[in-house]
Amino acid sequence: MQKIVGILSDIPSLGGLSEGQLEEIKKIVVDRRFNKDKLIFSEGDHGSGFYVVVSGMVKIFKASPKGKEHIMRILGPGESFGQVAVYAGRVFPASAQTIAESHLLFFPRSEFVQLITQNPSLALNMLSELSMRLREFTVHVENLALKEVPGRLAAYLIHLADKQEKKDLVTLSISKEQLARLLGTTPETLSRILKQTADKGLIEIKRRDINILNYKKLAELAEHGRTII
Repeated sequence: MQKIVGILSDIPSLGGLSEGQLEEIKKIVVDRRFNKDKLIFSEGDHGSGFYVVVSGMVKIFKASPKGKEHIMRILGPGESFGQVAVYAGRVFPASAQTIAESHLLFFPRSEFVQLITQNPSLALNMLSELSMRLREFTVHVENLALKEVPGRLAAYLIHLADKQEKKDLVTLSISKEQLARLLGTTPETLSRILKQTADKGLIEIKRRDINILNYKKLAELAEHGRTII
């Protein structure tokens, strides 16, 4: 179980906590492993706890009555999900499913809330994490509402470049179909926009690796969000 403490110390929302505090958190954590395409929870399920990704990948999505799926977030190692419903004692507003074999840590609601009341620094960390997630969600909604597909794609590539700390190469960790759902479009439209963006000399596509040939113009497209100039 000492390994769990090491995993906990690498989670951004738990950064800065003492080893003693991490030991207390370790006592309530449940180790869970899921195969690929395993549903973790469905929209409307009771928020009995939240999760942190140790390894693998998870998508947060909403599905229409006709089965059309819109991906809201893609989560990787160190990222958490399900907190808002847990803190409010409400149901999950969206569904979560693995898109790769995944190792998750589950934090039961009642035990974690009790820990927060005893550790103000933990509460501040979690508030910071939630604020960041709210900002990301706001940006996502703005992109869908105000930008055309080329701008959404450019914004996502710039986001990946910043996240992967590279300005000349990004690697897609999800399929083009999943990326299309994340950007609110169809795979066919996404393929067309990728080709147009490449034809304009902004990017070069090599399977899941995308060379960014003109970061400045790609960033301008991401900001203005309309057509490829």
